[in-house]
Amino acid sequence: MTSSVPEGVDVVLPCLNEAEALPWVLDRIPPGWRALVVDNGSTDGSADIARELGATVVHEARRGFGAACHAGLTAATAEIVCFCDCDASLDPALLVPFVREVQGGEADLVLGRRRPQGRGAWPAHARVGNRALALMVRRRTGLRLHDLGPLRAARREPLLALDLADRRSGYPLQMVVRASDAGWRVTEHDVPYLPRSGASKVTGTWRGTWQAVRDMSRVLAQTPAVPTATAARPRATRGIRR
Repeated sequence: MTSSVPEGVDVVLPCLNEAEALPWVLDRIPPGWRALVVDNGSTDGSADIARELGATVVHEARRGFGAACHAGLTAATAEIVCFCDCDASLDPALLVPFVREVQGGEADLVLGRRRPQGRGAWPAHARVGNRALALMVRRRTGLRLHDLGPLRAARREPLLALDLADRRSGYPLQMVVRASDAGWRVTEHDVPYLPRSGASKVTGTWRGTWQAVRDMSRVLAQTPAVPTATAARPRATRGIRR
């Protein structure tokens, strides 16, 4: 396997008041890749900081994690698109082997399984909610999924063809469910999960975690999607390969 960094990749970074974390996150974007910082209504100057640091800034007025992610996906132009949180909890440089796996045809969607590093990296209530959702995903799709983390990579055109409709916390889950329905090969790899910078907008509290679980449960209850010709991909093996 070559050690060179694949070129021509867009990284979508949903952003809501992440001024403190942005310098570290953007400094970790692999060379030759484009950072798409999707400002979701920040009031701390995040958009200006991102622009000054060389990122492409996309504005999404409608609040919601899914709304920000999808705005970044539609603004992307690269063949392969990655997603990463913008709070310094995940290192975007870890996406390099994910992209190689997609480019090499070994997988259609690559996910990062978060492994907390140090105290406070992943609150107990967030872990409980994530574990419950992972079990529901297994029952719904047959995928041996352990995490619904935001670090991921896939090809842009097939992602768009999944016709993702959730614009809240259910977006990452809907991507996995519809990819499974379309026959995609999904792989999962461990990644270190660091204490985030600032307060979480989704799972920082029991209430936020419950809202996320409710959003995702609604996604799981939806009728399986019929894949379009663009979204469908052949699957060599069923389930998560680690």
